[in-house]
Amino acid sequence: MHPFLDHAQAVSRRYFLGQTSRVSLGAAALRFLQTEAAAALEPGRNEAGGLTQLPHFAPKAKRVIFLTQSGGPSQIELFDEKPGLEKWAGIELPDSVRQGQRLTTMTAGQKQLVMPARTKFLKHGRSGTSLGEWLPHLGSVVDDICVVKSLHTEQINHAPAMTFLLTGGQIPGRPSIGSWTSYGLGSVNRNLPDYLVLISKMQRPSDQPLYDHYWGNGFLPSRFQGVKLRNAKEPVLYLQDPEGLPRPLRRSMLDTLADLNQQHFAEAGDPEIQTRIRQYEMAFRMQSSVPELTDLSSEPDSTFELYGPDSRRPGSYAANCILARRLVERGVRFIQLFHPDWDHHSRLSSWCTARCRDTDQPSAALIKDLKQRGLLEDTLVVWGGEFGRGVAGQGDWKSIEAGRDHHPRCFTMWMAGGGIKPGTTYGATDDFSYNVAENPVHVHDLQATLLHQLGIDHEKLTYRFQGRDFRLTDVHGKIVRDILL
Repeated sequence: MHPFLDHAQAVSRRYFLGQTSRVSLGAAALRFLQTEAAAALEPGRNEAGGLTQLPHFAPKAKRVIFLTQSGGPSQIELFDEKPGLEKWAGIELPDSVRQGQRLTTMTAGQKQLVMPARTKFLKHGRSGTSLGEWLPHLGSVVDDICVVKSLHTEQINHAPAMTFLLTGGQIPGRPSIGSWTSYGLGSVNRNLPDYLVLISKMQRPSDQPLYDHYWGNGFLPSRFQGVKLRNAKEPVLYLQDPEGLPRPLRRSMLDTLADLNQQHFAEAGDPEIQTRIRQYEMAFRMQSSVPELTDLSSEPDSTFELYGPDSRRPGSYAANCILARRLVERGVRFIQLFHPDWDHHSRLSSWCTARCRDTDQPSAALIKDLKQRGLLEDTLVVWGGEFGRGVAGQGDWKSIEAGRDHHPRCFTMWMAGGGIKPGTTYGATDDFSYNVAENPVHVHDLQATLLHQLGIDHEKLTYRFQGRDFRLTDVHGKIVRDILL
């Protein structure tokens, strides 16, 4: 059953029994339903708003910044150096490598001719980590990050792959990792939501859709969904009181509304009414906290120099990286940045370099900024997309118009801070960057590891829905302990 229909029917049952409460059977049933709802949807919570039994153990990270690169960055150009591909240029990928793995409809009808990397690789730092030349700024912090080259997933198209990466299931309807974190741990800042989402304002219109369920609460109570800050003059609509409405009157109106909602809750027992009360109160507090947060005028010129020239453009990825640091300083638990248009089906050399220009300096600056402020140690930064790109050229591999198709069998992400081993590389792929050769890391393993660093046992953070105990990692996932301090 769809969660909304399930919820609506549950509420209507409570309402019906409430109206017949003068009948002893109806009253008893109503009390049972209300008690069950309270136990399931409002468990004991600590002062931070998290579950009383969490964290399960001492966390290495207090918060997460997830730099989500939507579209599938090419590991072949950026992270996974394969100089041996030159001798395979224009030759069909051997069947022994492809192993019958599926292709999208965009390339299934063409020969799989190998296209070597369109960039050179350079070694950086004491660790000697190789990065594509399109990431010069990331090279300056390579000794602070861990590059994981052996990620893999089952989903080959964007929406199901991103949904799987962020919610643990390919079909919309499950809570995102940020919502799970908010549900389990809460936040020390009561003036801002536990989970905030920032989306890059692109220089040109983006054709990469970003769906609300990527940061949705799924079947968790709605107060745990991500709150998206708009990349516009008003980050959150309707925060400002109308002209002529004094602040004390606004406060009095909210108090009266809360009383009415409490009366409704006593009758219906719908936990979403309690959520509504909390969200009204949060919106009232955000009228002060959000304008102060998004006003970057207090930042010195050195900050904008660090993050690059695009950081002065409101809504840019660089400006959002500065906001992410400011949110960390204010104790927000889970911060997610989305940067679209990494989908390099054609014009790889121009498309990929443009996205690198958008994100390379700001991402490296965020690491430096957090580190110099003493915040990197307990802030887990994650960078990556939903899958990688294939070794075969899409279109004419020799042409400047050539691109790469989706590739779920292996891709690269990097992490920093929050108890992750710095200056390391984990996992390896075969000579074609096509299959994982060493230390595979499934998406569920990544999810389990992120929760572990927050002090959460991924097998114990569950929520009962439609008769089943759900969790982010479903029935899978193992912690990648080799990358942990």
